[in-house]
Amino acid sequence: MWILVNGAAFALYLLASFLARPRGPRSAAVAAPAMPAYRDAATVAMLLAWVAHSGTFILVLRGLHDPDFGFAPALSLTFWLVAAVYWIESLYYPLQGLRAWICLLAAISLLLTWIFPGDRPTPTGAGVAFALHWAMGIAAYGLFGAAVLHGLMLWSAERALHRRRPTLAGLGPALPLLTLEKLTYRLAALGFALLTASLVFAVSFSEKLFGHAFEFNHQTVFAVASWLLFAVLLLGRGMLGWRGRQALRWLFSGSALLLLSYVGSRFVLQVILHR
Repeated sequence: MWILVNGAAFALYLLASFLARPRGPRSAAVAAPAMPAYRDAATVAMLLAWVAHSGTFILVLRGLHDPDFGFAPALSLTFWLVAAVYWIESLYYPLQGLRAWICLLAAISLLLTWIFPGDRPTPTGAGVAFALHWAMGIAAYGLFGAAVLHGLMLWSAERALHRRRPTLAGLGPALPLLTLEKLTYRLAALGFALLTASLVFAVSFSEKLFGHAFEFNHQTVFAVASWLLFAVLLLGRGMLGWRGRQALRWLFSGSALLLLSYVGSRFVLQVILHR
C-alpha cells in the first residue's frame, strides 16, 4: 500500500512539475490561449500529489507502515511542508514560478525514500516527547526550505536587475520584490522560532529523548551554528537594515548548516557508514 501511495505522489509531482514548467516566448506566443489550461492542470496535479504524499504519513501514523527516521523521509516530510506553505501563500500572492521547482524537489525526495529505505531505526527516547521534538525540527526545515526558495527568487531577480540578464527558469518573481523579501524573512523568522524551540526542548529533555545527558556531537554543533547564523541574520535585518545579497548569504549559509545537522548526519551514518 505504501509503495502505491508513494508512487502515485511521485508520478503526480512529476506531472505537475512538467505542466508548471516555464515555456519559452515562442511556444508561449503560439499556444497563449492554452496557458491557463496548463496552469489549472498543474494546480490539480500538485494538489493530488500533495494529498497522496500526505497519505504516506497517514499510513505510518495508523501503523500500516513502519516509521523511518532516516535522512530521506526527513527530506520527504520537509518538501511536503514546503508544498503546504506554498499553497497557503499562493492564496494571497502569485507564486506560480515556484511550483515547478517545488514539485520536482518533492518528487526527488520521494524517490530517495525508495533508494535509501534504511533499517527504520527507532530512537532511544521514541515517544510523545521525541515526536514533538522531531516535528518541531522538521517544521523548521520546511519553513527554511520555503524561505530558501523565496530567497532564490530574490537572488535571481537582483541578478537580472544588476547584470541585465534574464532570471533563472521559473524563478522570475510575479510580485513586487519588497513583498517577496518580506515573505522570505517572515518564513525565516518562523523557522527560527521553531528551531529555537526544538533546541531548547532537546537540551531540557535530553535524558528522556536520547537516553543520555545533552552532548555536543556533530549534529548538535551544526544545529547550534545554523541557529547562530539565523540569529545574526534576523538581528542584522532588524537593527542594521540588511537587505539584498548580504542578507541572502546569511540565509543560504544558515540553511546549508541546518541541512547538514540532521539530514547530513543521517546521510553519513546511513549511506556512508551503514549504521
